[in-house]
Amino acid sequence: MILKGDYSSDILHTTANIQFMIPDNEKGPFKVVYLLHGQHGNNGSWIQNSMLPYYGKKYNAIFVMPEVGRSFYIDQRLGRNYYTFVSEELPLICGRIFNISSRYEDTAVMGYSMGGFGSLLFALSKPGQYAFCGAISPACIYFKPVLDALRNDPSPYLQTGREAEESMKDIRAIYGDNLDYNPNYDIVELVKNYPTGKPKPKIFASCGTEDNLLKENHKFRDEMKNTDFDYTYEEWAGGHDWDFFNAGLKRSLEVWSN
Repeated sequence: MILKGDYSSDILHTTANIQFMIPDNEKGPFKVVYLLHGQHGNNGSWIQNSMLPYYGKKYNAIFVMPEVGRSFYIDQRLGRNYYTFVSEELPLICGRIFNISSRYEDTAVMGYSMGGFGSLLFALSKPGQYAFCGAISPACIYFKPVLDALRNDPSPYLQTGREAEESMKDIRAIYGDNLDYNPNYDIVELVKNYPTGKPKPKIFASCGTEDNLLKENHKFRDEMKNTDFDYTYEEWAGGHDWDFFNAGLKRSLEVWSN
């Protein structure tokens, strides 16, 4: 069953739009998957473009799909607090509406592209909240060198076209006009500074061999090699598109359930 709804968010100070996919014939308690969209998507992207309704029948889980614009799931300096909304307010709202399991191992976060980055961000910054992270073609952006380069001379970046200009607006919304780096949103720094003694999420990452984000994914894979995280990386033929995102979702759910 697919539900669509909106409510007045105390964190966003505007209407929050969410879609849910819930089991048809189960009473719960349910597992929960926070399923995140990409930079050009919205809360309907997974329903409209993937086989989620078919895959989801295999799991006693509620899939929660919020909408966050192009925010990278970060609390923006010049915009909305989407990080706080997804990681704090949204679970409370879902818990009031649905019979969701309180067990740590029953909570997962997954996403594609920008949402893949978001899934890593939440899993690494909220110890004890998400037991599993499925990062599908994640946009493993290393914000510090990007911000350093932009502060020094943004002109080469802006000359690459309209999409770069729009991305520049996104970066300024997130980091402010001074482009001040914040390590709290740096996935590598979060790995390095993960608190001792806290449960570590199981992380499954995937990327297509023809994806333009493959190099960044290899870099993050290499960063994870010398850590004690339960981290698995897989790649296969595919690009940055729904053919791969769909296969990545299927594989992420399989790994999560085993």
